[in-house]
Amino acid sequence: MSVHNSQALPDFKTPPVIEVVCGIIFKPISAITGPHLGLLWSKFRSAYPGCREALPLPQVIEGFDEKPASPQPPVVFEEISSVLLPRIWFESADGRGLIQIQKDRFHHNWKKKEQTDEYPHYVSVIAGFKQYLECFESFLADNQLGAIEPLQYEMTYVNHIPEGEGWESLGDIRSLFPDLAWRTDRDRFLPCFEQLNVRWSFLLPDRSGRLHMAVNKGIRVKDKHPLLVFNITARGIGENRSRQAMWQWFDIAHEWIVRGFADVTDREVQETVWKRIT
Repeated sequence: MSVHNSQALPDFKTPPVIEVVCGIIFKPISAITGPHLGLLWSKFRSAYPGCREALPLPQVIEGFDEKPASPQPPVVFEEISSVLLPRIWFESADGRGLIQIQKDRFHHNWKKKEQTDEYPHYVSVIAGFKQYLECFESFLADNQLGAIEPLQYEMTYVNHIPEGEGWESLGDIRSLFPDLAWRTDRDRFLPCFEQLNVRWSFLLPDRSGRLHMAVNKGIRVKDKHPLLVFNITARGIGENRSRQAMWQWFDIAHEWIVRGFADVTDREVQETVWKRIT
């Protein structure tokens, strides 16, 4: 794979990103048990003292001989012949870091906790993912549990765009997303819509995956203020499954997420609200 564009990536002083997730899906490691995850916690506990259980995430693998996989697949119920191991969350004390592990995936999240928190940028986010993934792999090797055989890589940026920051109502959605428009003819029958659910998907270079974008209306929990939730997910894997090729895939995924964000949002909003630098 090659970098799509040699120009500097767009950069913002106050981007609307509130969470970044880096992850890898791999062939299930059946030898992992609950006690093993407890032992693993001891390696993370100084930086991630919180521990919780969550339902396992289903595998969603991009294919090219069928329709693109949905960023939010329907829940599929299957008969379980053995005990279902939960997804484990290891949480940092400040609430800004999260490690998620289950038999077939490893994720590392950065989360915005306070309004004043600054996005630490990709270099820092991917470094954290590398550090704790290597720690997880060392644990697997030390306990003879097997090795990671990657099936897919994932990177997601979650953006929250509050009402009043580039948009005032769903009717003027075009002011934020120029590719979207709602006619405001005086004689039209329908009122302005109250909900929004828009999805796009794009092929990554060399058919190494897809970039998914989704825009939905939401509500900010702390004060019930309306906002738009703009999720951008890159998902896939190249033919080369080496670790070097993996990091190259994440670099290109990050580039497509950033350039894609800048491509579909309004340039004036980027400059006035998110303080675009480059």
